[in-house]
Amino acid sequence: MSPDASPDRPPSVDRLARALADTGLPHPLLVDAARTAVAEAMADGDPASAADRARSHAEATARALLTDVVNGTGVLLHTNLGRAPWPPPAGGQDGGHRYATLEFNLDTGDRGSRQDRAPALLARACGAEAALVVNNCASAVLLVLAALASGRGVAVSRGELVEIGGGFRIPEVMAQSGARLVEVGTTNRTRATDFASAVGDPAADVVLALAVHRSNYRIEGFTESPTTAELAALGVPLVSDIGSGLLDAACPWLDDGPPRWLDGEPAARQVLEDGAGLVTFSGDKLLGGPQAGVIAGQADLVEACAAHPLARALRPGSLVLHALQDLALAYLAREGSTIPFWQMATAPVDGLRARAERIAPNLAADTVAVPGGGTLPGVEIPSAGLIMAGDRVAELRAGPTPVVARVADDATVVDLRTVHPDDDDVVAAALAALDPAPVPTGSVPTG
Repeated sequence: MSPDASPDRPPSVDRLARALADTGLPHPLLVDAARTAVAEAMADGDPASAADRARSHAEATARALLTDVVNGTGVLLHTNLGRAPWPPPAGGQDGGHRYATLEFNLDTGDRGSRQDRAPALLARACGAEAALVVNNCASAVLLVLAALASGRGVAVSRGELVEIGGGFRIPEVMAQSGARLVEVGTTNRTRATDFASAVGDPAADVVLALAVHRSNYRIEGFTESPTTAELAALGVPLVSDIGSGLLDAACPWLDDGPPRWLDGEPAARQVLEDGAGLVTFSGDKLLGGPQAGVIAGQADLVEACAAHPLARALRPGSLVLHALQDLALAYLAREGSTIPFWQMATAPVDGLRARAERIAPNLAADTVAVPGGGTLPGVEIPSAGLIMAGDRVAELRAGPTPVVARVADDATVVDLRTVHPDDDDVVAAALAALDPAPVPTGSVPTG
């Protein structure tokens, strides 16, 4: 019981708040926790419990803040964990006290454009004439449609009217842009002639063709889709939303070339080479950077997007652009080994097995990772990690540095493909803290 507490009176809010200083939270948040605790304690007729309640509230507040975690799920682009991992920009290594040349030209001393650096580098990396960066891929599609087709028709295959994460649907994005949806073909079969008919119909007033990569689902069986080259020959600009953000199908930044699990994934360079006027894609998926949306392609089309009023509302800040600049420089230098996503995605299974044996030999086993983030549905990547009987995920999340694992077939899996080697000791400590000690499962989980 706190010194100034009594069976009938809880400690003062100020005293409770000061006693919670070790949580590291600012004093106003500690006052909130103390006030809530006192109110609850009095309502329950238990004033003496106020101190314990206040600490519980403060600790819950601290845990609810954004924090680093170890991703042991085996999902490389885990949407709930921020998708692709990316370190702070190089400019932040000086303690964060310096400014950045966000819209400043060092040569002239005049105002510059935030789109002159990272976007230009990304354009160079994917073979585009120009590029523009906004805050996510949905924004990129919205801006393109608003800038190039407001009040006009946009032809889209019925099989590509997808819903992306968070419930956003292509028809709804198009409606918000002011463009008019012109559906062509059928769900499973759409031909170039279907697009051509729409483009040639004066009543449809089609000024753009939109191709949307079905990144998070597949249509199998009796299917047909036009090629990029066929759509590019329609006489109106083709906008290809490739979504996942693979820059080049050849993966020149990887010593061993593209991994087999990327087969069939559309890439910006090849789509543009096949005639698309613009491509749009995410920054935090296969590109491997921070959340952003990229519009790349013909300079006149990119400029039209940049000139639209929505471009200002959707523009990113210096932290995102600086991170994208570092990322683009790594791609241009063909240094895939410095990009965290590609480090993890291409790590040899033998090395993952060796790490698992060092962490906990009795739990080491082969596992299966996935790309995640709505990319490459159904694709599995051989991996290795630690597998234990039962559901221990909540306990692993409870440590000083939470370890996020997955459950499959009544077993807990910590997949090391998504764990940086520097965090192996964190995983080992989390396992050692489990009570009772983890035991191996009798079989390897199937998913």
